[in-house]
Amino acid sequence: MSKSTAGKRKAILNKKSETFLKDYLNNASPTGFEAPGQKMWLEYIKPYIDEWHLDNYGTAYGIINPGKDYKVVIEGHADEISWFVHYISNDGFISVVRNGGSDHLIAPSKRVNIHTKNGFVKGVFGWPAIHVRKGADATKMTPNIDNIFIDVGAKDKAEVEAMGIHVGCVITYEDEMMVLNDRYYVGRALDNRIGGFCIAEVARLLKKNKKDLPYTLYIVNAVQEEVGLRGAEMIAETIKPDVAIVTDVTHDTHTPLMNKKKQGDVKAGNGPSVTYAPAVHNNLLQLIIDTAEKHDISIQREASSRRTGTDTDAFAYSNGGVPSALISLPLRYMHTTVEMAHKTDVEDVIRLIYETLLNIENGHNFKYF
Repeated sequence: MSKSTAGKRKAILNKKSETFLKDYLNNASPTGFEAPGQKMWLEYIKPYIDEWHLDNYGTAYGIINPGKDYKVVIEGHADEISWFVHYISNDGFISVVRNGGSDHLIAPSKRVNIHTKNGFVKGVFGWPAIHVRKGADATKMTPNIDNIFIDVGAKDKAEVEAMGIHVGCVITYEDEMMVLNDRYYVGRALDNRIGGFCIAEVARLLKKNKKDLPYTLYIVNAVQEEVGLRGAEMIAETIKPDVAIVTDVTHDTHTPLMNKKKQGDVKAGNGPSVTYAPAVHNNLLQLIIDTAEKHDISIQREASSRRTGTDTDAFAYSNGGVPSALISLPLRYMHTTVEMAHKTDVEDVIRLIYETLLNIENGHNFKYF
């Protein structure tokens, strides 16, 4: 996109959209415990859809133009990485195990919410002071899954348990969203609730612009992606779509310590990224690329040698094979509490999915020959 084109672009997000985004990102939605976030998401999209459903494990989806034989899915995943209480010592300190790909290196000094049936209990990931990390002891004090711990200010195990904390309680960070330099959305769990936001905005735009689709559209917010694409696996079997367009996040490789030769050349602010991979259907991908060119939406490209690692894989290899493609949002500092996404990239992910849907025909044949 040229600078002149970018300068003329009309914003598609409104105040209500951004308020929802903030509330949605700030709400905890850990893997396996996504229900509160799913309720919030459904309430937002209800005015823009004809009906909605929920599967047994919590994947929520809205439907536009129900009842058609040809079915198209747009999808993001609802869950965020977190921790589980794994062990409580006699002194009242809590050891943890991962729920998804949580990073032990960022844990020390972070504030946490421990989810109990009576609400949050506050705690912190404690860590020995720099003064005592010297000599041989210093090498022992690199954070790892075996030595990080949570302190809730309790005198012993009995007091921890009296707070309602037990093995299996899920733990999330309390960090909330902010806007940095009027340019970046920053916070935890942009991976991938911002994808759920994008597909919700697509539904809003279809309603706002009074677009009549010739097929049935499913707007799917899947659970349990962070532990192996499980929600997508289940819902693909339920819906049995003919086409699936998945949106997730990818790495901005232009920050320090990233290796573009190994990780690909993707930069936040330069537009959505499309992926070439065995699971990505070439004809659907070409339709997306052609759509981007037609509407002056800048895109970036990357390749995955075996699997995308996203829900694209689950949809592609379901039901005898479903033409599937991945549209990714460049993200800085993935799986931290300061994930960063450029505002224009978010809008362009929405634009690209929206315009692509308008180019899919009823009964669209994506076969190679």
